[in-house]
This record gives sequence, structure tokens and C-alpha cells, in this order.
Amino acid sequence: MRWKLSLFATAIFGLLALCYLFCFHYTEAYQIGIRWNWLTGELQSDTHSGLHFTPPWVQVARIDTRPVRVCITSASRGFSCKLVQFNPDEYKAFVAVQGFHYYWWANRFSFNSGYGEEYRGMKDIMRGYAYSSKQYPFITVLREYKDAP
Repeated sequence: MRWKLSLFATAIFGLLALCYLFCFHYTEAYQIGIRWNWLTGELQSDTHSGLHFTPPWVQVARIDTRPVRVCITSASRGFSCKLVQFNPDEYKAFVAVQGFHYYWWANRFSFNSGYGEEYRGMKDIMRGYAYSSKQYPFITVLREYKDAP
């Protein structure tokens, strides 16, 4: 009888854990959640923070909207850095160019031991669009730092 109760409690706990993993996501105040319904192909955004319920067929990728400094690192004395910010109103243009995936996970297995900069995740994606020759509406350059010897 006791093992049946333990099995029942484990099953209930497992179902609740699976429901939490597949049906809930938390968005911080400084993040935007991009929801993609893979059944209908519909894109939506979560601009308000908190715990959100979504069906299991809806994937959510979170993007930090705080300004971030991106640089082209080099051993030379001259450097170039930009202070950029993701524009949450243009999330559809971002997904149209970049595609939908978990942007934090992007390039997660690259190893660069020579520099202090991280070449992974959303910061690397923002660096690429900030230094592109084309202007993208989802990246706002707030400030550009340049130093020449």
C-alpha cells in the first residue's frame, strides 16, 4: 500500500514538473519573449514581465532588451565598440532575418580562449547586425566609441 502511494505521488510530481517545463515561461522586466506557435506559424511577443502560460506547441525565446556594448576585439591599439539595444517593436523583422530558435543557445559550443569577449548567444548576434553594412530596424545603435592611436 505504501509503495502505491509513493508511486502515485511520484507520478503527480512528474506530471506537474512536465507541465511546468512545457507550458510555463518566465519573462523578466528587461526581456521580451517571442512566442512562436509551430502549429499555425503565428508570432507574438510578451512585453510584460512575469509568469506566462503557453500551450506545449508554442515555443518561447527570450531576448534581453537592455543596452549592451559590443566590440570588435583586436590586439591592435585602435578599437571600435558600439552601445546597441534590441528594439522589441521590430521582433518580427528580427525573426524574418535570423529565424526562430533559442538565441541564447546560438553558437554555444564555440570556444575562443584568446579574448575576453564571448562569441556566443544573443550578444554575438547583436554584434553581427551592429557592424553590418546594412541598417536593421531591430538593432538601435545608441553610441559609437572609437579610438585611434
